[in-house]
Amino acid sequence: MQLKYGGNKIKRLALLLAGCGGCLVSAAASAAPAVHGYVMNVQLVPAVCSLDPQKHKKRKCLEGYSLNITGLYPETGQQDCLSSSSAKLPPIQAKVVARVMPDESARNALWHEIGGCVPMNSSQYFRTIINYAEKLKIPEELTSQETRQMQAAVLRSKMLRLNPGLPAPGVQFSCQPSYAGSILTDLKICYRSDGKYKQCSNNVLSSCPPSFIIKGSF
Repeated sequence: MQLKYGGNKIKRLALLLAGCGGCLVSAAASAAPAVHGYVMNVQLVPAVCSLDPQKHKKRKCLEGYSLNITGLYPETGQQDCLSSSSAKLPPIQAKVVARVMPDESARNALWHEIGGCVPMNSSQYFRTIINYAEKLKIPEELTSQETRQMQAAVLRSKMLRLNPGLPAPGVQFSCQPSYAGSILTDLKICYRSDGKYKQCSNNVLSSCPPSFIIKGSF
C-alpha cells in the first residue's frame, strides 16, 4: 500500500521482525472466539483532515500522510471484545507500524477495543496489519496531489485489476458529505481468516453515491 513513506522501506524494516514469527500466543489470545474474517479500514488522510478541523494537529495530518489504517476488525459473534493486555510493541516493530498507523494512542485504543476477539497477541496482530498493507495495491488516484471527481465503478475496477483475487464485493467505499459534494474518506477491504480476500459481509456496505470526490494530498 502506498503511503507517505516508500513501500520498500516498510518491507526492509518488516524483515527485521521475522525473528518474532514464533512468538507464543498469549493465554488470553488463545481463548479468543472464532474469527470468521477481518475488515481492514484504510482511511484517506487528506479527506479526513479537511473535513474535521479538530484533527489538523494529528501527526498523520501534520506530516502529510496519504493513507492511514485505522484497524483490522475481526468478524465474530461476540459483542464484548475488550482486552486488558498490553498493546506496547518492541521499538523496531513500533517504527514499522507507525508508517501505516502513526498515532500510537489510536493503536493502543484499537487493541484494547478489539484485542479480546483476536486469536493472537498485539505484536502478531499489528504484524498482520503490516502484511496486509504490503500486499494491498492502491490506485494512484488515492495518493495523488490532485483533487478529482471519480466514478465508484471506475475506482472499484482499478482496485480489482491491481489486486488479483479481490472480488468486486470485497471492497467497499465510505463517503462523507461536504459543501462541494460527497468525499471519499475510507476503503474497507474484506478478508477470510486465512488472509485471502473475500466478499464483504452484509453489514459492511458502501455509503457512497455513484460519483464522489477524491481529495488530493497536501
